[in-house]
Amino acid sequence: MANNKAMMIVVVVVAAMVVVGFGPQGAEGITCQTVVKGLMPCTNYLTKGGAIPSACCRGVRSINSAAKTTADRRTACECIKVAAKAYKVNLKNAAALPRQCKVNIGYAISYSTNCKTVR
Repeated sequence: MANNKAMMIVVVVVAAMVVVGFGPQGAEGITCQTVVKGLMPCTNYLTKGGAIPSACCRGVRSINSAAKTTADRRTACECIKVAAKAYKVNLKNAAALPRQCKVNIGYAISYSTNCKTVR
C-alpha cells in the first residue's frame, strides 16, 4: 500500500512537471514536488471529505507562502490541477479547501481554471 502511494506521488510530480515544463523558475521557484508534498496531508479530505487535518492547512499555507511570483502561482495552479485529476479528488472539497484553511489563493480550484490567467 505504501509503495502504491509513493508511486502515485512520483507519477503526479512527473506528470505535473511535464504539464508546466521546466521553465525559468528553476530552483528558485515553486515546484510541483513542493505543491504535492504540501497537499499530501489533505488527501483524505480531498477524496473522501470529513475533517481537515491541521497539517493539511499548514501545507496549504506553506504552498501559498511559497508562491511569491505570478510564475509561481501559475505553476502551483497547474500542479494542483494535475494532482486533482491524478488523485480523483472531489472538486467541491478541493474548491472549499483554501477557504476552510483561511487562505486566499486568488483563483478557483477547478479543472476549467485557466492557470495562464492567474496573477
